[in-house]
Amino acid sequence: MIIDKLYERVKNNSFVCVGLDTNFDILPDTLKKEGICDGIFKFNKEIIDSTHDLVAIYKPQIAYYEAFGLEGLKAYVKTLDYLRDKDLLTIGDIKRGDIADTAKMYAKAHFESELRTDFITLNPYMGFDSIEPYLPYLESKEHGVFVLLRTSNKGAKDIEYLEHKKRPLYYTIGDKLQEMGKDFVGKCGYSSLGMVTGGTYNDEAKEIRDLYKNTFFLIPGYGAQGGKAEDIRTYLNDYNGGVVNSSRGIINNYKKYDDGEKNIGKYARQAVISMKEDIYLNETI
Repeated sequence: MIIDKLYERVKNNSFVCVGLDTNFDILPDTLKKEGICDGIFKFNKEIIDSTHDLVAIYKPQIAYYEAFGLEGLKAYVKTLDYLRDKDLLTIGDIKRGDIADTAKMYAKAHFESELRTDFITLNPYMGFDSIEPYLPYLESKEHGVFVLLRTSNKGAKDIEYLEHKKRPLYYTIGDKLQEMGKDFVGKCGYSSLGMVTGGTYNDEAKEIRDLYKNTFFLIPGYGAQGGKAEDIRTYLNDYNGGVVNSSRGIINNYKKYDDGEKNIGKYARQAVISMKEDIYLNETI
């Protein structure tokens, strides 16, 4: 089952998820000269080759590829093919949220076509019938989803915190998602229907973790968005039960160094190691 495979990767490598938010516009000139597809792919390949033994999973954000049209999407596909060939796990960060036949087509695109990934992200705020078309793929045990619960952005409070039944709306979402996920629990005890829980608000972290014990979390917000190590640890169970995403903090770390453009992978690896040491609280890693 795909969630068991992810659990084992976290156990053996770490909880780190590398966000491949690769913006062609800010790549080194040497890579820009390669063109959109090859430039993005070669950058991603260097990141992947330098970090794959340290991390659990990679999360390309599709917007960074769609923004550059067909050549950008070719880079997305080429990156996914490379990750698949190396038996590395992927989250397609697509945050789809439509319903009915439209949702079925999104599911087909991102679980069956050349755009396919192991997991994808979904937005439930159009209703739970926006999630249901993806469930047959979870039944296959080959795919999983991470559904937005409580996100890391400031605007989360505009909707996710609205009161419903005398508590924030995101708890209503979480309760329903946990119920939907019961049919997809792996040997590791977690469901392939996971939730996105931003790591920037520690106040609710313990309650969320206690309420959704069998839910695997995708945890954004570490680093650039302000999520701190102590906040992140609250969401993890013995450093498992979730993956912690960092994008710019890892893939753009080379920009801090004079020789960075010649050592993109080296400094990405350095950032992953620093992140692990920070969150593992100086335990042996």
